[in-house]
Amino acid sequence: MNSRELILDRVRRALADVPREDTPYEGAVDRDYAREHGNRSVEETVELLAENLADYRALVHRCTGAELPALLAGLLSAHGSASVVVPPGLPSGWLEGTDIARVEDSAKSTPYDLDGVSSVVTACAVAVAETGTIVLDGGPDQGRRRITLVPDHHICVVRVPDQVVSSVPQALELLDPARPLTWISGPSATSDIELDRVEGVHGPRTLEVVLVSGDDRA
Repeated sequence: MNSRELILDRVRRALADVPREDTPYEGAVDRDYAREHGNRSVEETVELLAENLADYRALVHRCTGAELPALLAGLLSAHGSASVVVPPGLPSGWLEGTDIARVEDSAKSTPYDLDGVSSVVTACAVAVAETGTIVLDGGPDQGRRRITLVPDHHICVVRVPDQVVSSVPQALELLDPARPLTWISGPSATSDIELDRVEGVHGPRTLEVVLVSGDDRA
C-alpha cells in the first residue's frame, strides 16, 4: 500500500459512519456572505488597491502602456540592478530601453543562482483591492514561483482595470485552484516579540507595483 492509498483508506474509515443522505459538504455551510464591502466604481476600486498596497509598504507607480518600458527601465536603474529575471511570456516590449543583463526563468536555476540576481519583473493574475493583494498563478508572464521569492526586488505589473477586483471571493472565481497560486500583500516581512519589523525574510525585501492603463500587450 502506497502513501496515497493509506491516506484514502483512513478517510474512508473516518467517513464510514456518515449517513449517505447526510448534507453534502458543498451545502453544509451557508455561504451567502457579502462578496464585497461597499459599492465602489471601477476608479474607486483601483484607488483602494493603490492605497492598500502602499499601506503594506509596497511602492506604487502608475503609467500608461506607452510609458511602461521607460518606467521599468528607470525603476531597475534606480534600484541599481545588475540583472533581472524575465519570465518566458513577459511582453517583449516591456524591457525595451534597458541593457541590464536578463536571466532566463529556467527549471535548472537553483535558489543560489537566483539569489545572485538583482530583480525580477512579472505580470500578475489578479489584484485584490480590499486586501491590497497581488496574486500570481505561474502563468507565462509570471514564471515559476521561485523567481518571485528569491530575488530581493520584485516589480509586478498590474493591468488596470482589467486585472483588479474588489474582494477575495471575486478573485477566487477567476483563479484556477490547480495552479501554483502565490498571494502577495506587500514585501516579505516578519516581526519578533518586541514588534521589530524585519523585511525580506521569506521573499523580496522590496515590492514595486506598477498600475498600467492602456494597451500594453504590443
